[in-house]
Order: sequence, then C-alpha cells, then structure tokens
Amino acid sequence: MIKDFPSKYDDILARIEQIDPVKYGETRNYIDGDVTYLSPYISRGVITTKQVLRSVINRGFNPRQIEKFIQELAWRDYWQQVWIEKGEAINSDLKHDQPGVDNEFLSHSIITAETGISAIDHGIMHLYSKGYMHNHVRMYVAAMVCNMAKSHWRTPARWMYYHLIDGDWASNALSWQWVAGSNSHKKYLANQENINKYCHTNQHGTFLDVPYEAFDDFTVSDVLRDLEEPSFITELPAVNSIELDPAKPTLIYNYYNLDPTWREGQQANRIVLLEPSVFAKYPISKRVLNFTMELIRNIPDAQVFVGEFVDLIKAHGPRYVVYKEHPLNGHYEGQEEPREWMFNAKGYYPSFNGFWKECLKDMATRR
Repeated sequence: MIKDFPSKYDDILARIEQIDPVKYGETRNYIDGDVTYLSPYISRGVITTKQVLRSVINRGFNPRQIEKFIQELAWRDYWQQVWIEKGEAINSDLKHDQPGVDNEFLSHSIITAETGISAIDHGIMHLYSKGYMHNHVRMYVAAMVCNMAKSHWRTPARWMYYHLIDGDWASNALSWQWVAGSNSHKKYLANQENINKYCHTNQHGTFLDVPYEAFDDFTVSDVLRDLEEPSFITELPAVNSIELDPAKPTLIYNYYNLDPTWREGQQANRIVLLEPSVFAKYPISKRVLNFTMELIRNIPDAQVFVGEFVDLIKAHGPRYVVYKEHPLNGHYEGQEEPREWMFNAKGYYPSFNGFWKECLKDMATRR
C-alpha cells in the first residue's frame, strides 16, 4: 500500500501517468490491489475524472479494455450529480427509511479499532494515521456499523468523512446509504470468509464467521453493543488578512475546488474561501485540514480567507467574482462556471445503471 499522498502538483500528475487501468479492473477489490490513490485529488478538485480518463486514453488504452476502470470513475460523477439534484435530501434516507435501525451512534469498538476483525481494525488505524481507507474496507466497516450494530448511517458517515483526506460528502454519504439499504434495494453484508478473501487474512471463530443465511436473524454482538456519539471539531486557521487588486477578477476556490490550472495564466485575485459554516456542517480533522493547506500551495498566488462568502464581499468588495459550480456554493454571487465531467450524462438517475447507460452512449459517439 502506498504510504503517503504527495501534495505537489507535478507529483500528482506523475501518479496519473502510473495508472494501470487493466490491473485496476482485475485487482481493485483486494486490499493490495492496483488502485490509483487519486481520490484525494479528485475529491478536492485538484484534478478531474475527465482528466484521468483522457490520460489513460492518450496512452493507448482501448475504452472497451478498461471499462471497469472508467465505470469506477463514473461513480464519482454519479454521486455528485445526485447531490446537485437532491441537495439537502442526501443528508437523510434518500429512497426509504434505513431498515433495522435502533440507534444513531457509533460502536465504541469501531472508534477504538477493537472489533476483533483484524482487517477492519487495521483499516481503521490506517484511516487515523494516513487519512485513507481502501474502498472495500469502507464497505465492510459500513456494513458492520449499519447492518450488524444497527446504527443509523448518518453519524458513522460523518465520522469517516471527518478522517478521510479524500472525503467527498456525496460519495461518502450516499455510499453509506447504499450499504445501509436506504439508497438501494437491499443491505450490503459481508462475512468473515469474504473479508479473509479480499484482505488476505485467515481469521476464524469471529462473530462474522457465519454463513450469509445467519444475517437474516443476526443478534448484535457484544463487541458492538457499547455506543458513543463521537465529536467532530474543525479548527480552521486564523487567516483572513488578504489584499485584492480591484482591477482584477476574483476567483473563489474552496475545499471542493483547488484546481491549480483554473484560468491558468490569467491575472486575477485567487482566494481560497474556507467558510466556518461549511466545516461546522461537514467537519474535517486536523490531518485532513493540513493536507488541504498543502494542496493550496499549488495555486499560484493563492490567499486564504477564513470566513463566510458574505464576509469576504463586505470586507473587500470584489467587483467581479468567478467560482465553479458545486452544491455547497449556492449562496455565492457572481459568475458561475461549470465543472468538468467525463460524460454528458446530467441530472438525477435513480440508479447508477441508468446513469452508466447514458455514459456508454456518450463514450460510443467519441470513438
């Protein structure tokens, strides 16, 4: 597993060029699979899914040969499209009530990485130390929390997002709902045999070492019974001393847009806006914030303003404001620019399959 995540733009671009999309499709579900480790940069808007796709196509890979790789990139665009269309609704059970809920907390053993399932405990400790967790392990954790400890997905999803350097609220919240059964037609479950297979462990005799039929009438394990309500606090830097040139346009960056190539070469005020209200609602850890501040260094002449959008306008009165579209930017005023997407599929699709069919049509016309 890659031990760190570089923050310099040239290193990020180099990582794109190292992708093997064929091996990715073959091994991505395994803990040591050939995954890309690009999610922190896609989530922060440093790079785009289209940029990644363009890179692999330019290296000669046939889209038919790497369809699984393209499909997984498309999931990120899909979740964002759901957020755009549904807005605040993604913070509640989207399609129907999560079945079998009896608490809205998080098991103490999850927080302390003491579930006794070694792959899950190792994954949680890696989350704390590196800010990253393999996607398959994320599903295992969510299944244990929602479908075995019977916790509602929202608080646990906030816990994971808080620690993830690739935290994308749409992808995170809606994936938790998919596992929990509130954004899908059934709950996702995994037993010890499945975990052993994909995490290369050899555990037996755990509370998950049961056949899948046993989950039909599953009794909450004592390991998961002690519950906590975790606290989430984001300590933003005390930075809002900036200078604007009134003759230049003001480009507004934020936690979801740290693209260093945006309007590259244009003379402009480049302001990274960190709004306390956003981080109060979607808090991130100190580790995640520090990683974000490192990514900001890639933006030429970037200045950081900690405060609300309205505070920036009142204090500095920029004449011409430009920003990129995002569900969290609805209160911005100025010129909104579209984000870059892989395909032309837009709007809400109740299932990824419907969205993907539109993507395939688009992809076919480009060949």
